[in-house]
Amino acid sequence: MRRIRVTSVIWDNFRAALLDLDGVITPTADVHMAAWAHLFTAYLAERGVRAYTDSDYFDYLDGKPRYAGVQTLLASRGIELPYGDPADAPTAETVCGLGNRKDAVFNETLAGEGIKAYPGSLRLLDFFDERGIVKAVVSSSKNARGVLTAAGIIDRFPVIVDGLVAAERGIAGKPAPDMFWLAADQLGVPREQSVVFEDALSGVRAGAAGGFGLVVGVDRGTGADRLREAGAEVVVTDLDQLI
Repeated sequence: MRRIRVTSVIWDNFRAALLDLDGVITPTADVHMAAWAHLFTAYLAERGVRAYTDSDYFDYLDGKPRYAGVQTLLASRGIELPYGDPADAPTAETVCGLGNRKDAVFNETLAGEGIKAYPGSLRLLDFFDERGIVKAVVSSSKNARGVLTAAGIIDRFPVIVDGLVAAERGIAGKPAPDMFWLAADQLGVPREQSVVFEDALSGVRAGAAGGFGLVVGVDRGTGADRLREAGAEVVVTDLDQLI
């Protein structure tokens, strides 16, 4: 089937690609979405508040650091819990405990089913390699390296700025642009010559706030209009549409 050219991006203007992971390079967003639904469908039902829906994932959880997402969703239902500590057991009735409970489900699914990168994303990575465009993964997830390893593509990224790096360095997560700034700096490329690729509203907002040369929204279910409203200048449904 003939592929329609979606945009006329002039790649000669750019030297770096800063790519979110879940939903942009790998379909792990589906695994995250299922893990959150597993957690919050039962949790909210037990408390007699408004039921969890798929829109809650896109509105409150997608692209955010895990514990921040838990806090935001709980606040949407008027539920307050102590923050706790990242070392909390998954059974703990704290923000961190709930986040760790979700993470346990995610890791169990990943270990059992594995993960493969989107074919269209691999084609764009090949295109970047041919043009000498350097690449970084910028992910809120603390599981990013495990996902990249499971997908067999971790060696393709000289720079990985994930949730672990953000925590170690004390830098703000998305929707703040700090993680993208760090990735561009580590690649040695000016922000105006760097392109941000995001499927989450929080990530698009981070890119739009960061002074980057281009923000590409990848519509895996969030909605093209919502991605544009958040600051995406180009929206595609698959990354190879940009070749």
